[in-house]
Amino acid sequence: MHFLRRPGGVLLLSILAGAPLLAGEPLDPNSGRSDDKTGIVWYDIRQLGVEGQGWTATKAPFDRLPAKAESIVRKPVWNLSQQSAGLCVRFETDSPIIEARWTLTGKNLAMPHMAATGVSGLDLYVMTKAGWHWLAVGMAKTLPDNGVRLVNGLPAARRTYLLYLPLYNGVTSVELGVPTGQQLRKAEPYPAGHDKPVVFYGTSITQGGCASRPGMVHTAIVGRWLRRPVINLGFSGNGRMEPELASLLAELDPAAYVLDCLPNMVASEIKERVEPFVRKLRAVHPKTPIVLVEDRTMQDAFLVSGRMEYYHLADRAALKAVYEQLKKSGIKSLYYIPGEHLFGDDGEGSVDGSHPTDLGFTRQADMFAKMLEPLLRKSR
Repeated sequence: MHFLRRPGGVLLLSILAGAPLLAGEPLDPNSGRSDDKTGIVWYDIRQLGVEGQGWTATKAPFDRLPAKAESIVRKPVWNLSQQSAGLCVRFETDSPIIEARWTLTGKNLAMPHMAATGVSGLDLYVMTKAGWHWLAVGMAKTLPDNGVRLVNGLPAARRTYLLYLPLYNGVTSVELGVPTGQQLRKAEPYPAGHDKPVVFYGTSITQGGCASRPGMVHTAIVGRWLRRPVINLGFSGNGRMEPELASLLAELDPAAYVLDCLPNMVASEIKERVEPFVRKLRAVHPKTPIVLVEDRTMQDAFLVSGRMEYYHLADRAALKAVYEQLKKSGIKSLYYIPGEHLFGDDGEGSVDGSHPTDLGFTRQADMFAKMLEPLLRKSR
C-alpha cells in the first residue's frame, strides 16, 4: 500500500492502492499533496498510468525490466534497465498551469555528447488536430531533485498531454502539479487495433543517445506518428541478443518486435545469437512481425580508411545471411531494414559519427515508420 500525508498529519490511502482510475475520471484531490504556499496540488503520475513498461512486477516503480531479471541478466543490463528511457504518461487537464517535479537516481545530469535535457529532463507534448505537438521541456539542473513550471497561461480547454521521462537517468518519483481546483484525468485508452505496443530492443541509440530531449528518440517519434504505445528496451553498449533477453521479450504481447542490436555485436555473435533469438520469439508469437535492423553507417566511414570494413560490412553480411536462412526455413512475418541510410547521407545525422542528432533520429523514425505502419495495419 502507498500512503500520502496531507497537511495536518492525516494519512490517506492513495488511489494507487485503490480501484483503477477510469479514463476521463478526475483524480481525487485528496490523493494529491497540496502546497499551501504555492496553491499547487501535486499528483504521483502513477495514478494516471505509466506507459512503456512491459512488466508490472518491477523492483522499483520506473524500472524497465521485471524484478526477477536482476538475477537473470548481466549486471550492466540490469543497471541500465533502471533508467527510464521510453517511459511516459498521457493525461488530460484544462488547467492553465502545469508543473512537474522529479527525483533522479543517477550521479550525472548530462554526458559530454548529450545534453541534460535528454539525459535527465522531462518532455511535454500536447495533442492537436494534426497530432502530437511539442509544448515544453523540463530542464534538469540539480541532483537529485528538480521542479519546473512546464507551461503557464494556457487558454481554457480540456486537452490531452504526453509527458516523457528521462532517457539516461532513473527516477524515484515524478509528480505533476496543477493549481487547487484544477483537475488531472487519465487519458482515453488507445483505440482498438492501436493498443498493443511496438517493442524496440537495442543499444545506446535505441535508448536515446544522443537525443536533445526525451521525445526526440526515434522510438518515441514512431509512437507519436503511429499513435500507439512503445516499449523501449535499449541498453547502452549492451544490446547483444542474449538468450536471457529473448526469454524476457517473449513474455510480452506486442504488435511488433524491432531488433536493433548490431552496433553492440560482432559477426561471430550475430551468427551465433540472432537465429535462436528470433526462433524463441516466433515459438511464442507465431504471427507477430519481427523486424531485424542493420547497423547504421558511421558518418565518417565515407572517408576514413577501414571504418566501413571494420564496423559494417562483415556485420551486415552476417545479419543478412541469418535473415535469409530464417526465411528459407519457413519463418514468416520477418522483415529487414538496411542500415546504410538510417542517419541520412550528408553527415549531419550524428553527434559523434555514431550516435544520432535529433535530425538523425527523425530520419530513422521515418524509415522505421514506413516499415511498421503497413505491417501493423495488416496485423490488426
